[in-house]
Amino acid sequence: MRLGDGAVRFGGAGQPIVLLHGLMGRATTWWRVARWLEPYGDVVGLDARGHGRNPRPLPATTEDFAGDVAEFVERLDAGPAVVIGHSMGGLHALTLAATRPELVHAVVIEDFAPDLRGRTVETWRGHFESWPQPFASLAHVREFFGDTGEYFVECFEERADGYHLIAELDDLYTIAAEWGRRDYWAYVDKVGCPLLVVEAGDTVMPAGQQAELARRAGGRHVVVEGAGHVVHDSAPDEYRGAVEAFLSGVLSR
Repeated sequence: MRLGDGAVRFGGAGQPIVLLHGLMGRATTWWRVARWLEPYGDVVGLDARGHGRNPRPLPATTEDFAGDVAEFVERLDAGPAVVIGHSMGGLHALTLAATRPELVHAVVIEDFAPDLRGRTVETWRGHFESWPQPFASLAHVREFFGDTGEYFVECFEERADGYHLIAELDDLYTIAAEWGRRDYWAYVDKVGCPLLVVEAGDTVMPAGQQAELARRAGGRHVVVEGAGHVVHDSAPDEYRGAVEAFLSGVLSR
């Protein structure tokens, strides 16, 4: 059910479980995960600025994105939330937990590292611009992205000449450029809630940082061998097992 401003309520009841997507994604990329999360709480998702149907303007800092999530949790008015974020969404979850701890009960970060300084948007540019846009159909999207095809079909919309990424590429480059200029270790050191870090075995993040993130925040670190960056889509059973084990320890069911 759409809640407006790019927010989605997937289902369930009780404590909020807020799902935050990665760069170029949108809330509905969490659909399959949301289904098994429903017994644990009220599962909701939020499109980040520049993504999906969020109307808020860019440019925006990491703190702006985290502030949007804070406002969303406050509007839910149901107590602190479990916040689960993939990649960029993991950064926003981390920042929220550090800056507004009263709003966060626990955090899951999926395959994001706190220090990407020195990386440039050219890495992202080459990746995105290699895609054969526009795609001819959603079947073409599924075929092109292979194992993560079901994830990526949520990120595209039909236009007159075919299927295009909903997010604008220039917006994505602007967002990613900030990560290459600063690090977020100061926020890691302020996290006081339960934390799970799920790292892809085939991560694109700098080696060792996700383990260090968990150690410094007093959290748990799990590596899913053979998984790609979108762990919850490329290794869904292993991801589910790690998250459910974590939730069973931090939630009273």
